[in-house]
Order: sequence, then C-alpha cells, then structure tokens
Amino acid sequence: MSAPDFQPSAQEPVKLLQPLQKYQPFTFHNLTKNETFWMEHQKWLEGKGYMLRPRYRPGWVPSWDIDDIKVLPDSVEDGTFGQHPDIMDATRISDNSLVSMKRVDNPLENEINAHLSTEPFVSHPHNHCVPVYEVLEIPDLQDEVIVVMPLLRPFNEPQFKSVGEAVEFFRQIFEGLQLMHEFNVAHRDCTSANIMMDPQPTFPEMFHPGRISRSRDFKSKAKFYTRTSRPTKYLFIDFGLSVRFPPGQDRRVIPIRGGDRTVPEFEWYGIKKEHDPFPVDVYYLGNLIREEFLQRSKGLEFIRPLIDDMVQDDPTKRPTMSEVVNRYDKMMKSLSYFRLRSRLVDRDEGPWWHPFPIFRAIAHIYRTTIHVCTLRNPIPRPPS
Repeated sequence: MSAPDFQPSAQEPVKLLQPLQKYQPFTFHNLTKNETFWMEHQKWLEGKGYMLRPRYRPGWVPSWDIDDIKVLPDSVEDGTFGQHPDIMDATRISDNSLVSMKRVDNPLENEINAHLSTEPFVSHPHNHCVPVYEVLEIPDLQDEVIVVMPLLRPFNEPQFKSVGEAVEFFRQIFEGLQLMHEFNVAHRDCTSANIMMDPQPTFPEMFHPGRISRSRDFKSKAKFYTRTSRPTKYLFIDFGLSVRFPPGQDRRVIPIRGGDRTVPEFEWYGIKKEHDPFPVDVYYLGNLIREEFLQRSKGLEFIRPLIDDMVQDDPTKRPTMSEVVNRYDKMMKSLSYFRLRSRLVDRDEGPWWHPFPIFRAIAHIYRTTIHVCTLRNPIPRPPS
C-alpha cells in the first residue's frame, strides 16, 4: 500500500526554509566586533594622549602576511587580541606607561568610581581600590565613557612562593574591604576575578597586555621578581555591581549574583528577597581564600577558623570586616619568623621525595637565603 500524498491544509500554509544568514567567521586576519570599536576611535584616543597597539590602528595589515613567513598568528605581537569586550590596553604617550581602558555605560558605576576617587577615601593608607587616571567622554556616544586606569595583573600570577606572601595578600584585601564598608560602600562582587595586583614592582619592565607571560615587546618571557623581594599592592576593581548607602539609610538591596555563585542566602527563593550586601562581601572574601588558598596549598591552616566564620550559611553570624581585621591582626602576630619564611606547598605536587617537590624546595631555600641576607621582611608590605 503506497503512502498517501501529503496535502498541506489550506489553513496552514507551507513554511519554506529560509536561506542561512551569511556570516564572517572569526579569523586572526579580522578584528572582532568589540575590537572594531577601538580601531574606529584610535585617532581620537591618540589625540587624548593614548596610543593603541598596531593591531587597532586604521589600515592594520597582519605582520605575518607582510613578512610572508609561516608562523601561527598567536605567536606574534599583533596576533593577540583583547579578552574582554569592554576593556582595552594602551600606552600613555606622555610617559610610555601601560594603561587599561574600560567602556562604562552604567551611571551608578561612574558614581562609585567618582566617590572612591575623592578625599578622604583616595589618600587613606588602607585604600585598595584601583585608581582612576581619567574619564573620557566618547564624542559619538552620549551615554558611555572610557575610564582610564593602570594596567594590572591577576593577583595570583605569578604564584605565591611563601606563607608570608600569602599573609600579606590577606591583610591587604581585608583592610581594603574594611575601608570600603566604613565608607558605606559594598562591592558586591569582590571575587577572584576582581582582585588584581599592581605589577610595577614585580614586573619593572612590564609585560605584553595581550599575553601576560610574554615581555612587553613580545620577544621573550616576561621577567619578574618575587613578592618578597619587590613588595606589591593588591587592588579591587570593577564596581559595576557596587552600591553606596547614605549614612543612616537602611542597607538592604535586591540580590544580584556576582562571579561567585555559592552565596548561601542567594539559593532557592533567597535570590528574590532583599538582603544586607555587606555580609555577602565578607562571604566572597572568605570563600576566595578557602578555594584559592586553603584547598590548594598547605601551610595556611592558622587562618581556617576565621575563614570558617566568614563563610557561615547564616549571614548574621558572619563577622564584620572590622572584626575580621582585628582577629587577623592577632593571627599575624602569632606567626613565627620561620613559619612566615616557609614555602607555600601545593597540595597536588606529590610526595616530598618526588623530583618536582625537591626542585621547588631547593629553589625556595636559595631564594630565602637571599631574602634573609638582604634583610627582606618575611611579610612583604609595600611602602604606603
């Protein structure tokens, strides 16, 4: 029996397949959509005193095409591209220093940046917010500005080598968040992606912004010093979710998720209930230390009781940042000189008698001997 012919209903017209939309796939020869914005504004930025890399200048032709050599595009300087759609690096023409530029269309973020850039906050010795060099109004975009800041580096790149280096990192982020809270500002996203380090001390020759493992000219590996030999400062960035409360105002807001999705009070229907954002900040820092340090390294067990309190499920049982700073200060004073000098050991590096741990231990002894002979402080605190 043959199958009946298909007859479309008069009430349901046949839907013809639409031709596929043509698109231009990404290649290293093309700029991405977000990169195009910077290329189109390159001349204007140059007039403001900032020079973009060759890749973002009008008329750019890939160097691997000009030289007619067979290389992978990502192995040459202009083959690297921006990793974040709203952020670009540039060179400040006046002093040849590297800066970071961020497109901001959030008026609340601009307000927070302005507040954190004024006295008495900006000159406070406990201020650990990224400084703003300049705010540029984009001529063809009325509701958007470009915020110019120093070029920074992830806080854990390169790795922490000693217990004392980690101790100093904890101290700085604790006192930095404490100061923000004292000024009634909740960060609301103080997670690992939004805490950076000032690379100038440890990377005096800097590095390539598009490939931070390479030197600034992209010709070799980036050279750096340890945090103990060149103490550095750690900074909070990205205040896009931050909120500031006038003195005496009720400090409750509608929840908004940041980079850490494990906040206990945001689970289930808690995400729809108003909450106090300051205990959430405390949780964020506690969980950062738990995940990035306690779960990955040995030698930091002294801080675990404090971290356990900071990440309690009940936000009302978490300590305030002032209480965190006071408790941590007592912990630091209880640590011995040799404990601070000891190596920060990765939990997954294997038994001590394996070649890799032995090599690391020997390298640490060599570095520590130099630090002791040159009277380096085991807690590398940068000059204020």
